[in-house]
Amino acid sequence: MSAPETILVVEDERQIREAVVAALEGEGFQVCEAGTAAHAAVQAAGRRPDLVILDLGLPDRDGVDFIRDYRAWSNTPILILSARTQETSKIDALDAGADDYLGKPFGVGELLARVRALLRRRLPGTPLPDPLIHFGEFAIDCVNRAVSRNGEALHLTQIEYRLLVFLAANPSRVLTHRHLLGQVWGGQAVENHQYLRVYVGHLRQKIEADPAQPRHILTEIGVGYRFEP
Repeated sequence: MSAPETILVVEDERQIREAVVAALEGEGFQVCEAGTAAHAAVQAAGRRPDLVILDLGLPDRDGVDFIRDYRAWSNTPILILSARTQETSKIDALDAGADDYLGKPFGVGELLARVRALLRRRLPGTPLPDPLIHFGEFAIDCVNRAVSRNGEALHLTQIEYRLLVFLAANPSRVLTHRHLLGQVWGGQAVENHQYLRVYVGHLRQKIEADPAQPRHILTEIGVGYRFEP
């Protein structure tokens, strides 16, 4: 008999979180909880859930930013559960990497149906995400959003960090300009290739021994970039 799937519920309103947890446990799921984005990152790394249910209005960080960072290293399905019903909020969350969106107030039956649907799409044997990425003398801690070089902290801006993590989490794959822009900046920026060139240049200055002859972030002319660890 296979072990029950684990679901991470990220919701800062205690009553809603408890109701969702009770409904999921009633269906036989293993459930872990978080009330902040920081705690959610720790839970996601430690428990390796099969599904994340996420509120966008978290007290310490916007949920869309959490999705972008989480997506850089994990393909675990994400179901948004949010009071934000504007179309732009839904588009931003889905473009950032969410898989489904359910507005509040919601029915428990519909919530459980969407959970089952997302879990059915998850391929059996999908490898568990790894929140620690190593390449050369560098280490990326995706839980604490920190990068170090030979144990020394390396300062990166938020955009530089997000770009580096997404590249490093997809080694030896050619990533198109459009794909990188969508993952790092969001769907509205997919045509702004100049953003990408500028930030790739900044990253190379910080991680390459010779930025003019990069060893890690390689250009695929006319297509995008490829990361070699």
